[in-house]
Amino acid sequence: ASFTISLHKADNTTVVIKLKPGLQANCGIRMKYVIMSDLKIKPGDNVTFTFTCSTPEKYFITEIQKNIDCVSGPCPFGDVHLYPPGLPRLNRTYIWDVKASTKAGLELKFSTSWLRQIEPGETCPDSVSYNINSSIDNATVNIGTFCRNGSVSRVKLLGGVVMSLHLPWHLPLATSGFNIASRASIKRLCIIESILKRESSITLMSPNYPLGFPEDELMTWQFVIPPNLRASVFFHNYSLSNCERKEERVEYYIPGSPSNPEVFKLSDSQPANIAGTFNMSLQGCDQDAQNPGILRLLFQVVVQHPQVDENVTHLVDLSKEKNMTVTIHVEGWPSRTPLMSEPICLICKDPRTCDRALTLTSGAVYRISFLCKDLSQLRITAEKGIGCMDIRWCQKKIYSLSVPKAIIRLPIRLYKFNWKLLATDMINVEITSPSLKLQQHVPEQRCNTSYSYSIVSATPETELNVGVFCPGGSIEKIQMRNNITISLKTFGKGFINESIPQDLKMSFVPHIKDECIFTVSPNPNAKVYLQTPNSPYGLPPYVSISWFITVPSKQTARLRFSKDRMGIACETGRAFVNIKEETPGAEEIVRREDELLPQPRNMLHSFWVNISNCRPVDKTQLTLQFWVTLADKQLDLGIILAVVAGAGVLTVIGLTVCCVKKKKKKTQNPMVGVYNDNVNTQMPGRKCSFRKGRQNNESHVYAVIDDAVVYGHLLKESNGSVSPEVDVYRPFDGPIGSMPPSPPPFSFRKDIKRSSNPEEEPLPLMDIDQDTYTFAHQKSGQSEDNGDANKKDKGDTSVPLLENKERDGLVG
Repeated sequence: ASFTISLHKADNTTVVIKLKPGLQANCGIRMKYVIMSDLKIKPGDNVTFTFTCSTPEKYFITEIQKNIDCVSGPCPFGDVHLYPPGLPRLNRTYIWDVKASTKAGLELKFSTSWLRQIEPGETCPDSVSYNINSSIDNATVNIGTFCRNGSVSRVKLLGGVVMSLHLPWHLPLATSGFNIASRASIKRLCIIESILKRESSITLMSPNYPLGFPEDELMTWQFVIPPNLRASVFFHNYSLSNCERKEERVEYYIPGSPSNPEVFKLSDSQPANIAGTFNMSLQGCDQDAQNPGILRLLFQVVVQHPQVDENVTHLVDLSKEKNMTVTIHVEGWPSRTPLMSEPICLICKDPRTCDRALTLTSGAVYRISFLCKDLSQLRITAEKGIGCMDIRWCQKKIYSLSVPKAIIRLPIRLYKFNWKLLATDMINVEITSPSLKLQQHVPEQRCNTSYSYSIVSATPETELNVGVFCPGGSIEKIQMRNNITISLKTFGKGFINESIPQDLKMSFVPHIKDECIFTVSPNPNAKVYLQTPNSPYGLPPYVSISWFITVPSKQTARLRFSKDRMGIACETGRAFVNIKEETPGAEEIVRREDELLPQPRNMLHSFWVNISNCRPVDKTQLTLQFWVTLADKQLDLGIILAVVAGAGVLTVIGLTVCCVKKKKKKTQNPMVGVYNDNVNTQMPGRKCSFRKGRQNNESHVYAVIDDAVVYGHLLKESNGSVSPEVDVYRPFDGPIGSMPPSPPPFSFRKDIKRSSNPEEEPLPLMDIDQDTYTFAHQKSGQSEDNGDANKKDKGDTSVPLLENKERDGLVG
């Protein structure tokens, strides 16, 4: 197909058809017998041409430039037409270069569809875009690039203007969509008017963005808003230049305001909840010639209906709090910035000071309100600092780590509350949960409450993640070194109900040797899982952690590790697991990292578990987990059978003795034995009642021997060794010794504390016929002697052998 373009000389229009940048000439322009890669048609020319290919839109573009001189002659004001007609279907750019005096102003008014400003590099959905440049004294300022279907209705400029319209080849647009009018001087770089008839959000930028705003210039944005809507301004990206004179600022003219214009710094929170139309101006300064810097601004204007509860204020009383901040913000703040298309949610500390995030500090009372359709988008993050520099002033203080009621009462979900606990090196932190107690969150025992506590111990060099804990467990107390951060984090709306019984307490305590000490009181019949801190990354090198597990007296604890070995290799030092019951003389169980961990075992008393780390070799980490259960103590079956058997034997012996005594009384058989008229028949009482020595006392001599009892022989001395007594009684005829019998083996002894009171009464004696007996050891080498039973020996009888054993602590 051939194309004919005829340009009138008076139109002052030039048409250029050229290859797209970067493409090879695979298609050409044929005019008569000449093939060329570009074609320029000047005013007054009449040209006919064709393309050498069927798809020229892939290779060529068209630029149409019209020059308008409003300085030397009258301007052709009115609608701007797309001229000339009959252009080939190529991507085309119309350029209107209007020369005008700086004493006058030009206005571009968009009629068919208003415009929406876009950022540099952004494209329009329909590929139709407008670019507006201001031209003053050969200096060009880029006012911005715009797409169709927006809110920008007019742009007023000082001096000349260069207006560009970019159209795609497939869109047959008939009109330019704007007209040009003359206005009086606006005394500023430009004025951009934006009309917002309904709820919406727009983004605007300063001229030349992201480059610098012209030095010492002034520009204005006019926002036309119905009085039944509210507007809020947010600065999302800005930078400041280095000013020599004046100050960069933003000025607002708000109808009805008592202080027009209202002046703000770019770093201030900008006005919000503005009713109706208002103006906003950006003022530059005189910049430093050596280091000018850049003034630029990207901001957002959000228009919405008044909220139902915008006049409802909420009291937040932080007057009695210290070192605390409360920030109310949109969900995801500050890492996530809400999209500009998302519904706006604002927090206001007064009717005109609103923002997406509001921070309240302790020591004051606030009345806040919300401009938000859905309060579930908002969250609360709070932080409180507690410090101790001198243990004398804070050791007896107990601090409650609970969320203040002023925060809980707000209709906003608490996201996180941080307590920063700071102390010197020799002061440590102790947290307790007296009634609820804490449960450690581990894979085998997950927290299912609506909130949890994350505890981190930190120094300038290292950070130890102690763990995540929730209420309803067995941990009563945690003692930690270094500076501690405790973070309460919520997971649902139920926190308000569950927060009523919060009982987490904190106090400062003197220095502890371990990095962390847990005190655990397991609940009966519950399995308590405990894990080393910093999981899964492992304990830091040379860190020691201890657990003290309390075991009630009527119960026993079962301790078991989740794996057989520690699973590390040490580069320097040794890693240990120590277990010891809290009872005198208890055995301590120690295992190194190269040994098997202890087998499951029962603990009868409260006990300690200590895990200390070495410096592991690369790629090995010390992470251990163990669990504890409690059960009622049960008497051993063997002991029960022995007690029953012993009771039966004693019963039989008792019956036998009774029968023999009755028979003896009936038969009146004569006594067998030797009568000794010097015997002391008085029953011994206290130790001091024996006033004579053994040689002067005759308590060791039998006055009467019951014939119903069979006595064994007394063994005689042999080679100085001492043997236990055996079953045949013989009268003692050897020398009297001063040493008690040898003690029984250790395994059969009971520990009885040695009495320090010499007046202590002896064990009660059996009152059976008041018969007094004595035995002696036979010396090795002495033959048995069946000598006269009446023969007296002259030993020391001041203390019975039983009492000697008790005093020396040899008999249990």
